[in-house]
Amino acid sequence: MQIRYFAAARAATGLDEEIVDVPEGASVAEVAALLGNRHPDLAAVLTRCSFLLDEIAVRDVNALANGVMLDVLPPFAGG
Repeated sequence: MQIRYFAAARAATGLDEEIVDVPEGASVAEVAALLGNRHPDLAAVLTRCSFLLDEIAVRDVNALANGVMLDVLPPFAGG
């Protein structure tokens, strides 16, 4: 799965994006946990993030992550 990082998530990982092997049937929450384990500085940021799965907002992090791209979006400030 392609993971794209924005703002504080990008700063925590030092990456714009990466490809991650996601177990079949994993939920968005499980993918987030995997990312937090992979990038320890990201773990605290993830608690405040929202996610887009194939550019569609994820309303339930327990939903299956059966897409090809997950965007990690920390809260943004400004207008």
